[in-house]
Amino acid sequence: MRLDLTILPGDGIGPEVTEQAVLVLQAVANKFGHQLQLQNKNIGGAALIACNDPLPLDTIQACLSSSAVLLGAVGSPAFDHNPNHLRPEAGLLRLRRELGAYANLRPAICFPALEDSSPLRADLVRGTDLMIVRELLGGLYFGEPRSIAGAPGARLATNTMTYDEPGIERIARVAFELARKRRKKVLSVDKANVLECSRLWREAVTRCAKDHPSVQLSHMYVDSAAMSLVQRPRDFDVVLTENMFGDILSDQVGGVVGSLGLLASASIGGQVGVYEPVHGSAPDIAGKGIANPLGAILSAALMLRHSFQLDKEAAAVENAVSAALNEGARTADLARGGGSPVSTSEMGSRVISEIRSLV
Repeated sequence: MRLDLTILPGDGIGPEVTEQAVLVLQAVANKFGHQLQLQNKNIGGAALIACNDPLPLDTIQACLSSSAVLLGAVGSPAFDHNPNHLRPEAGLLRLRRELGAYANLRPAICFPALEDSSPLRADLVRGTDLMIVRELLGGLYFGEPRSIAGAPGARLATNTMTYDEPGIERIARVAFELARKRRKKVLSVDKANVLECSRLWREAVTRCAKDHPSVQLSHMYVDSAAMSLVQRPRDFDVVLTENMFGDILSDQVGGVVGSLGLLASASIGGQVGVYEPVHGSAPDIAGKGIANPLGAILSAALMLRHSFQLDKEAAAVENAVSAALNEGARTADLARGGGSPVSTSEMGSRVISEIRSLV
């Protein structure tokens, strides 16, 4: 198979971790007889520097013409005072909208070798394997009107949360279908005691559940869910929620399983899927060679599974990551007890070595 990919390294540690993910993909392609066709394009701060647009037209065209997009990260404090449309994050939001990627999948797995890396007790996190399904094109991040208006000292800021029933139902169907192939449990997270959007969300999800009788549906308020994710993370299977709640809860579970640097994501449902690590651009460690590339590498595994239906290849990457961790490879965010951390590139090399050794 020819794998046509657009690579968007982006900002901060994005280029460093994306480089390792691409090298891992090349090792997989060599091992399984595939061909990689790659094109690199700018997004975020890198695109603002190049052409004063966080998502240039040629980037959009490249993404739409490819089979999948692998993205590093966007964001830089250098642009914090820019107007909204000229901030790096605006490019990412536009990319999701242009590609129609409404479903964000964020798996969180506690690898056995990393049970002691979690700030929680090992017996609490052992066996954690959950999937956050986050709606990606609605809510506060896209709602209108939005503004900051008024005289300095008396300004008023406005953001609008909106959801319609078709948008809720389509993301709910994604969650139920995923749960059907897992442990058959969906927890829908909302704030229905306060927000009208959440009341509509709960009604629509409950109605959708009737089409999936084999899956058990439960509901929880977001504040209670945040507490429960820390108290009993392994009880969760598929967590379905709206845009902002999903953004927050998925970072929380990164801490639960040991590091945000481990978390991968897949943004699917539209013409082309976008795959990116959850961790963001981390400008404070950019260029130091210490970033954890596993989130980007595991995002590449999600890409193989969801955009190309290459389950064996995806499993090979995931098993190689687990094997490298079992052998003691740790980046700085994972190192405990005085162990010597490996660099970004060394961690990538360890994973590639494990892939090459597969029978």
